[in-house]
Order: sequence, then C-alpha cells, then structure tokens
Amino acid sequence: MDDLHKFDDVVKQLEEKYAKIDQDTDDHLYGLLYSKPITYWDYIQTDALLNLQIQRTTLPDEMVFIAYHQINELLFKMILWEIQQVAEKDDLDAVYFENKLMRISRYFDMLTTSFTIMQNGMDVEQYMKFRYTLTPASGFQSAQYRMIEFASTELINLIDFRFRKTIDRDTPFEHAFEHLYWQAAGKDYKTGKKSALLTNFEKRYKGDFIRFMQTYNTKNLWTRFKELPEADQKDDKLIKAMRHYDYTVNITWVIAHYNAAKHYIESGTGDGEATGGSDWKKYMHPKYQKRIFFPELWSEDELKNWGENL
Repeated sequence: MDDLHKFDDVVKQLEEKYAKIDQDTDDHLYGLLYSKPITYWDYIQTDALLNLQIQRTTLPDEMVFIAYHQINELLFKMILWEIQQVAEKDDLDAVYFENKLMRISRYFDMLTTSFTIMQNGMDVEQYMKFRYTLTPASGFQSAQYRMIEFASTELINLIDFRFRKTIDRDTPFEHAFEHLYWQAAGKDYKTGKKSALLTNFEKRYKGDFIRFMQTYNTKNLWTRFKELPEADQKDDKLIKAMRHYDYTVNITWVIAHYNAAKHYIESGTGDGEATGGSDWKKYMHPKYQKRIFFPELWSEDELKNWGENL
C-alpha cells in the first residue's frame, strides 16, 4: 500500500507502549494475524451470564428473585469501582469528586427504583413458598454492600451506636468488627449468640472484611473529602453531592428495601420473620441505627430526625 506511511505515528506509539512494559511490538502485531474478531456475546460473556440463574424450586417467580439480586451485585461492583478511583486519585479535586459521587448516586437511584420489581413483580404466594428454601441465607450477606459502607466513611460511623463511646481509631479492627451496627441483626439480643446467618457470613468473608477495612481506613470517601483543600471542602456542588449520596444510600434506598421486605414478610401468608432470622425492622429502618456516612455535613436537627416519619 502506498499510504502505509500514515500509520508511522501509530506504530511509533505502539512501540513506546510496549517498550514501557518490556514487550516486543512485533510479537503483538503478529498476534493480530491469528486473533478472532470480537463479538458482542463473547465480549459480554452472555452465555456464561445467562447460565448463572439456577433455581432451587419449580416456582417461576424465583427466577425474578435470583436475577434481580444478581443485577444488584453487578451494580454494587460498579459502585465499588467508582469509589476506588476516588480513593486512589493523587490529584483529587472537588470537580472530580463531585462527578464520581453523582455517578455512584445514579447507580443507587437505579437500585432504589428497581425495588418495585421486587415489591410488585413477584407473586406473594410464590415468594412465601420458595423463601423457605433460602433459609438461612439473606440479602444481609451481600459482602459488596458491606464493602461499600467501609469505603464510604470512617469506621466509627458504622459502629453500633451503643458502643461508639468505647471505640476510637486506636481500637483493633477485630474488636471494631464485632461491634459494627449490622452485627446486632445476627445476634441474640440477650445472649449475644451469633445466628447461622452471621456465622456463615463471617466464615466466608471476615478475613476479606478486615483487610478491606484496613485498606480504606485512610482513604474512604469521608477521609478523602477532609484531605481536600479548604476551598474544595466548601464547594457547594460537592457538599450537595456528598449529602445526596449519604441520603440516597442510608435513607432512600434503605426505605425502598424495607418497604419491599415489609410487603412480603407482613403479607399474612408466612411467619413474619426474615429468611435469616434477623430483627429485620430494627436492622433495616434508618431511624434505629441512624447510619450516616458524613455526619458533619448535617445539622443537629437533621441528625436527630434521621429516618423519622418514613
């Protein structure tokens, strides 16, 4: 071809790219001769994705339940991906921070509105049958959601309010872990004995959680916000985005989840208990635990009335 010279700049950039990782550019170019063209289904891994919905019963609406929760986990993954970029950015500023927070909030907006699929999109009678095959599993056991919490705020804001005065930044992570707000949902209130729900969850993820807590102890969203220059911390758009994210996660999304659970659990066709056996009302409703990621951005009245009248 007479116009091969027009690719000279591209080849030069490729050589620079592979030189940085000590690779031979020719090897990669030769590889292109034998690689297959990409297709949508291969790139998205459609076949693998659509074979992950495995029912435990013959009830049709169980498929809705499984697919819905898998979609939630994919959205959680996207949220953690965005938070990680804020956590690791060297030259963080208000504009970048606000942009990422609003992107994350839109993911949670999707999660919030999607609860109508659960609340109105499954037959109550079917759900109250197949839910018994899920015991003692529960949405409580979403590890990614716990990681979103760890990555969003300082650990003290996730501690059960009854124990916050006894825990500070010098408290060992193992001890703090035992006093996280959601521990109460998996323990007998009087004896402190852990339920199968919590025991299984910790057996699978406790080590991962401790390491994640350590990693994000100094680079969670709230810590990174406080590292910004004073002018950026006073940026109206960023403060609005911080408050919006906090409210969306800890009020709007939680209440949507609570109402969906209430719709089925209090339908009168079951035993009125969550599949994991937790005290679901006190665990889920925001007015009890008052989960707040950025408490310093709210007024005293707003903090006092958090989750009330919902």
